Amino acid sequence: MHVMRYVAFIGLGVILTGYLSGAPVFAADKPIEDGSKIVITSPRTGDMVTDNFELTYQLTKGSQAVHVHVFVDNKYQKGFSGTVEGLSRGQHKITVTGATKDHNLVAASQTITVDVQ
Repeated sequence: MHVMRYVAFIGLGVILTGYLSGAPVFAADKPIEDGSKIVITSPRTGDMVTDNFELTYQLTKGSQAVHVHVFVDNKYQKGFSGTVEGLSRGQHKITVTGATKDHNLVAASQTITVDVQ
């Protein structure tokens, strides 16, 4: 009986750690395949940009996507308004991913790498 409690406690710890780190914990955390498409139109991968630049994209909505989430170097940009601001010099990864009305991610995603001068 003591062993079962220990196993349950460790399992709960793994789930909590995954949740707090933002890593998928359950299979349901996988992006939803709904037929949506994302195309980043500007800048293009490999482009040289300044520390502030406009990011433009096209979202073709599938059955569930209603908006996008933008990530810079894997960090979610809450309230993104179209301008990437304050990046340091060097290469940065920009990802645009479709999302549902409940902010669950769909499979539609595109990532580019830009070089900030």
